[in-house]
Amino acid sequence: MGFRRFFLSPDALRRPDQRVGACRRPVDPIRRPGPRIYRKEQMDSFIAVHSAFDGNWPWAADHFHTLWQRQGEVGFRRLAHGDDRRLGEVAGEQAASVRRLACLGVRVTLECLEALPALREATFPHGPGPDCEAALAARGVVLYGPLSGGFWGQSVAECGLALTLCALRRIPQLHTGIATGTPDWDWRPPGGIGAPGQRGVQYSDDSAFADGTLAGKRVRVVGAGNIGSRYAAFASALGADVAAWDPFAAEPAFHRAGSRREHHLACLVEDAEVLAPMVPLTDSTRGLVTADLIGALPGGCLVVLVTRAGICDMAALRRRVLADELSLAADVFDIEPLPPDDPLVGRHNVVHTPHIAGRTADANRSWAEHLADQFEPRS
Repeated sequence: MGFRRFFLSPDALRRPDQRVGACRRPVDPIRRPGPRIYRKEQMDSFIAVHSAFDGNWPWAADHFHTLWQRQGEVGFRRLAHGDDRRLGEVAGEQAASVRRLACLGVRVTLECLEALPALREATFPHGPGPDCEAALAARGVVLYGPLSGGFWGQSVAECGLALTLCALRRIPQLHTGIATGTPDWDWRPPGGIGAPGQRGVQYSDDSAFADGTLAGKRVRVVGAGNIGSRYAAFASALGADVAAWDPFAAEPAFHRAGSRREHHLACLVEDAEVLAPMVPLTDSTRGLVTADLIGALPGGCLVVLVTRAGICDMAALRRRVLADELSLAADVFDIEPLPPDDPLVGRHNVVHTPHIAGRTADANRSWAEHLADQFEPRS
């Protein structure tokens, strides 16, 4: 069988936009991920921000503004503290030309909507209210909202990993020791006599609980969604033996996270060295990790909580932690704020943060991007 030779002309070897007669488009020399860039001359986009919204999402509104500015001019109004004007007043003369709207915490009424006759797309993160929503639907206005909690999945999963590592190595306890003047710099075994399996020089882990490296640990994750799958991937990348349970996740969610799929929750907990329940709190997940499951955890297991405490039977978990049978690394609790005299506070087998896992500037910006990307692009 012979070989056929193909000869390409010099023009065919050029990029499509360099070929003779090709329409040349300016090429941005800096390629950055993110929404595509368009231009539109008329100012038909409007963002209204209440100070209460900024109090919860301090970086979101400005990033939203930046994303829309890439597509053209944008009306932007930020209300000062105490300014509770309605949307119609805030938009003013621009209201009549607004086609797309981001109303971030500003009050909206039916009268406000009447002042926006050209409106086609909008987002009201906290909802416009039943009457306004019905009126917008009747006009065919498309409403957008967060499609999932994916915007803070990375932040929460990374915090879960950080808490896990802190608990395994007792980092907060060692920090406190240095800060309070009781460091372990020169610790020696009593009488300078070492013993097999006992604490030695520069060893500060607590071998009564899961300790040392995450590599080699049996990490068991409840949930393979935005947060659970990321956490599983982090643990797998560090060398852990990871298994996850999630009856609703597709098979690729487990493969991408480097985890084995476990079909039975009871089997997931029976050999766990680290258990990370990472599902959102809903009616169907409340109390999902029952007292029986918590009771079945091997002694010394580390439990990591960063989504919601209500997915566990917290009374059962508290009993085992306070009995020094389990250790706990938690950002969320059954009582919030956690009182200073709560028995979990400051324990040698507890690492805690005050429900901050998802609140990063990165999560703010991701929230804005998840919303902005749903609007029709400007052409």
